[in-house]
Amino acid sequence: MNDLQTEMLRSERGCIMALDSAADVLPRNRGRDVLVTASYIGVLPARLLREHLPRAAIGFDGGVGPQGANMAGLWYFEALNVPAAAVDVMSIILGDGVDVYQNGVISYLNRPAADCGVRIGMPAQEAARLMLERDPGDPSAYQVTNRQVMHENADGRQVVVTDSIVFGTAADQRNVLVTAGHTGRSGARHILHVRPFGFVCSDGGRGRADSGMAGLEITEREGIAGATVDAHRARMGDGLSTYEDGILSAANALALSCGVRVGMPVRAAAVLLLDRKAKS
Repeated sequence: MNDLQTEMLRSERGCIMALDSAADVLPRNRGRDVLVTASYIGVLPARLLREHLPRAAIGFDGGVGPQGANMAGLWYFEALNVPAAAVDVMSIILGDGVDVYQNGVISYLNRPAADCGVRIGMPAQEAARLMLERDPGDPSAYQVTNRQVMHENADGRQVVVTDSIVFGTAADQRNVLVTAGHTGRSGARHILHVRPFGFVCSDGGRGRADSGMAGLEITEREGIAGATVDAHRARMGDGLSTYEDGILSAANALALSCGVRVGMPVRAAAVLLLDRKAKS
C-alpha cells in the first residue's frame, strides 16, 4: 500500500482512501475509490483528482472564499456526475487526511452526492461510506429542475420554485414561478411561453442599460406581473436561493399594483403576487 494513501474501508465496490493531498491520487483509484483528502476542494485540486477520476471525493471548504473559489470543485465534479462534498474546515486538521475522515463534518455537497444520501451536517466517514455504496443518478439537464412548492393559497394557486423558467409547465399558468435565470429579452421569451400567473427571476447583475431586467416591461404588456432579485444577493441557477436569499431589485407595474416593493424579500413578494386579482 502506498504510504501516501491510508485505507479506511474496503468493499467489493472499492475503498475509502484517506489522502493528505489531492496530488496523491493514483491510477488505481480511477472509477473505484472514494478519496477523502486534506486538500481544499477548489478547482485546482479537482483538476489534480481529475487525472485519475475517482468514484467520489471529499475535501475541505476552506472557509468558502471569494466567489466560493475554495469549494468550487464541487460544481466541477457535478458536471462530470461525480459525487463530491466539502467538510467544514474548522472541524479538521489541515494536511491530515485520516483526521478529515474521522472528524470532518459535511458543510457543502453537489447533486450527485445528494443522490447518494449525503447531507449537510453528516460525519465525513458516513458520507464517504454512502458514496462508496451507492451510485448517483445520471439525469439529463432538463431532468434536474429542483422544483418545489413553497406555498399554496386558498384558491389553489402555488408559489413554485425551480432553477429556470424553461422548467415551467402548463400548470404554472395558475402559479407564481420563482426561478434563477436573468430577466432579459431571452428570459422574457421563455416567460411568455410558460405564461405563469406571476414570476420572480434574477436581474442577472443588471447588465448594460439594465438589459438583465428588460423582460419586466415585455411581460407587463402581456398582463404578467413580475419582479427581479439582485443577482449579488441570490445565486443564479439556484431557484431556492432566489426564494430564500432574494431581495427585489425591480418590479413591473402589475407587481407594484399588488403591493410588491423594491427591497422586499422574495418570500413576501411571491405571496402578494399569488394573491393578486387578475383582470378577467
